[in-house]
Amino acid sequence: MALIIDSLRKRFGSIVALDGISFRVEPGQVFGFLGANGAGKTTAFRIILDIIRADAGTVTWKDVGSQQLPRRTWGYLPEERGLYPRMTVMDQLLFFGQLHGVPAAAARHEVEEWLERFRIPEYRDRKVESLSKGNQQKIQFLAAILHDPDVLLMDEPFTGLDPVNATLLKEAFLEMRDRGKTLVFSTHQMDTVEELCDAVAIIDRGQLVANGPTREVRRSGGRRIVLLGVEGDPSLPWLVEMEGVQVRKPGRDYTELEVEASRDPMSVLQAALTRGERITRFEIADPSLEQIFVERVGRSARGEEQTLAEAPRATPA
Repeated sequence: MALIIDSLRKRFGSIVALDGISFRVEPGQVFGFLGANGAGKTTAFRIILDIIRADAGTVTWKDVGSQQLPRRTWGYLPEERGLYPRMTVMDQLLFFGQLHGVPAAAARHEVEEWLERFRIPEYRDRKVESLSKGNQQKIQFLAAILHDPDVLLMDEPFTGLDPVNATLLKEAFLEMRDRGKTLVFSTHQMDTVEELCDAVAIIDRGQLVANGPTREVRRSGGRRIVLLGVEGDPSLPWLVEMEGVQVRKPGRDYTELEVEASRDPMSVLQAALTRGERITRFEIADPSLEQIFVERVGRSARGEEQTLAEAPRATPA
C-alpha cells in the first residue's frame, strides 16, 4: 500500500536522466529524495505525477498505477514558482482549489486558517507579485495541499525561506504527516532532512546510491564519529599513532574524529585516559547525512575524473 518507484528509466536524447532507480515510500512517511543539481530528482517527480512518461519502469500508489490515479491524489510544489503574479492570494488559492473540485466556501475557510498559521492573514487580498520570495513559497505550499492530497511531492520547498519561515514550514510538514499524509521532498539542507525524514534515497547522475531509513543510511559506511575534548592542547597529537582513527575537524573545545568499523570507538577514550588526559567531552555518533551524501556523490565524481584521466589521448597528427 506504499508509493513504489520500480526501475524507472528516462533518457532525453543522449542524456540518461534516470537509470533504473527503485525505492519505496511508506504511507505516512516523511521521505527525503536527495541528489546534486541535475541528478534526476525533478524528472522522477514529473514521472510520478504523469507529467512525462518513463521509458521503462512503473510508479504505483496503493497498488494502483500512477497513470490510473485521480489527479487530486497528488500535491506538488515545484522548484520554480507556479503562481499567477497579478492575482490576489485568496483568488489564486480559491482557483487552484476549484481545479481540484474543492467547493469555494470550504477552500476559503481552509485558506483563512493556513494564512493565520503562517502569520500572513493580512496578505489575503495582496497580489502575489508584491510578496517576498519566502511568502510566495508559503502560498505555493498552500496551493499544493488545499485539495487534501494523499501524497505531497515538493521540489526544494525551503528555497528562499528565512529561519523563521523554514520553521513554520517544518511544522506544517509534521502536521500533514500527523494527518496521515505521505510527504516526499528534495532539498540540499541535510540538517533539515535529518530532523524531519524517516527515510531517504540519494541519487547521483540518475542512479540510486543510497536508500533506506535515515539512521541506517547514516550507518551504512560502518564508521563512527567521536567528539573528544580534553584540557590543555586540543590538537591531541598522539592521535596520529592510532590506526583506524582519522582527525576530521580539530577545534578549540573538542576534536572530531572518524573511527573505522574495525576499531571500537571506546578505544579512543581508553587511549586518552592512559595518557593522563583530563576529559571534558566524549561523544560517539553516526556520520551526518551530509558526510554520507558528500562521500557517495563525491565518489562518483572522483571516479569519473579518474576515468577521464586514464582514457587514451589522441596523438596530434
